[in-house]
Amino acid sequence: MPSDPPAPASTTPLRDYLDRPAPGATQDYLVVPRSLAQSMPLRWQQVFTGLLADLHDAYADLPWPDYKVVPSRWESLVDMDEEQLAAAGYLADLGPDGALVYRDAADNPVDDPEGHRVLAPVDDPLPPASAGRVEPRPAAPL
Repeated sequence: MPSDPPAPASTTPLRDYLDRPAPGATQDYLVVPRSLAQSMPLRWQQVFTGLLADLHDAYADLPWPDYKVVPSRWESLVDMDEEQLAAAGYLADLGPDGALVYRDAADNPVDDPEGHRVLAPVDDPLPPASAGRVEPRPAAPL
């Protein structure tokens, strides 16, 4: 007598996975570094390519924009250089007492610059796709 297949653990497994902290995932986007994806084993690449093709076929009618991915990290304002501050929409100037005053894009002073964290651009720590194969390593057990 055949048994019924087990019910899926979730009807939203991708959302469930990406709702927890995951490298490259934000509330709205998932970034997959090309150099790492291209370095995965052949079978993984074949499956992933098929999944991407399915996604692109299913939503081919939408007006996809081009995306600019900027490697970034959450930083305290006081730990950022001028370039990072400008890219994040902030600036630092000397106040009347000689101390640094941090201001946002609307020229409002930031009350607690040590505790104010913003997403700041950083040099990409991952190799570019042109770097060739990056040997995958097994993840640590959960």
